[in-house]
Amino acid sequence: QVQLVESGGGSVQAGGSLRLSCAASTYTSGRCMGWFRPAPGKEREEVARINPVTGTTYADSVKGRFTISKDNAQNTLYLQMNSLKPEDTAMYVCAAAYSGSCASGFAYWGQGTQVTVSS
Repeated sequence: QVQLVESGGGSVQAGGSLRLSCAASTYTSGRCMGWFRPAPGKEREEVARINPVTGTTYADSVKGRFTISKDNAQNTLYLQMNSLKPEDTAMYVCAAAYSGSCASGFAYWGQGTQVTVSS
């Protein structure tokens, strides 16, 4: 079992920045991990993922503004969010896959941290 706890959300004005953190209860250096948020018409949108072999992937809507990273020594996943827009307002949830392959599926989910961006 992997328990995930997010932090770092808050309220900012458009153009501002936030850094989200996701602390894991166990080693995650070999796991694919990602950040998700709700999206209209679907359960959730994958914002970004980090694969220990292939690297990082981003949704088109955040490319160039958000950066996902991991500190394996601290078992912590980050999401640096810059140039925030009101449409980025959401509950951001981190997740860990069963293994290093993202295709294995995201099995463990945090409770989320709220990000609110005002215009």
